[in-house]
Amino acid sequence: MARLYLFAEGTTEQTFADTVLKPHLAAFGVYMHRPALIAHARRRRRVHRGGGRNFDAMQIDIIRFLRQDSIGDVYFTTMIDLYALPAEFPGARQAARLRNLPYKRVESIEREWYDETDDHRFIPFIQLHEFEAYLFTDVSQFAFFFEKADSKITALQRVADESQSPELIDDGPHTAPSKRVIAQFPEYSKATVGPQMAERIGLEKIRSECPHFHRWLERLENLGSSATP
Repeated sequence: MARLYLFAEGTTEQTFADTVLKPHLAAFGVYMHRPALIAHARRRRRVHRGGGRNFDAMQIDIIRFLRQDSIGDVYFTTMIDLYALPAEFPGARQAARLRNLPYKRVESIEREWYDETDDHRFIPFIQLHEFEAYLFTDVSQFAFFFEKADSKITALQRVADESQSPELIDDGPHTAPSKRVIAQFPEYSKATVGPQMAERIGLEKIRSECPHFHRWLERLENLGSSATP
């Protein structure tokens, strides 16, 4: 069995990891500790968590965890957004030239982050472009949470149909996945509806349409078979 620490950008990812990813990975022999919000500041010896907008703070926190739990069968991963990633992030400026190649761009930044951390147990994952992209794999599920939603779901389905993958829905300030959802459902609550809807959609559907997410999840699943008995 392998153990896994996951650092989440916000409560949406934290809840999703705890209620959906954790039981799924357990079936593969991967035990996930309670997901933690990633650090964004440290003041007066107290770590403030959530947001993923301060690279130095999150990196110090991750390094601290790596050093505290140095056994070979423990791994560390992240779940943060590419959307609005801070400019000081490793490789972010160099990867800007790949803006029209989103998959290559995010993979480039993840490699730089891995190299910066310099620990084979660290598995960086940056979402393309944010959590709401996964909801576009089955927008019909919005009907479970909102009344009179047919026309709004049709509008969101049109967005999904125009993209090769929900992960490729652009990250503009008004056209990112979450902005498109809120435009149709202003009452949408990211922290409550988001994880519940993703759970209703299911991991198989999400991973079938989101290749970057799929490759990450597959890598986590394989940790169980590669761990030292």
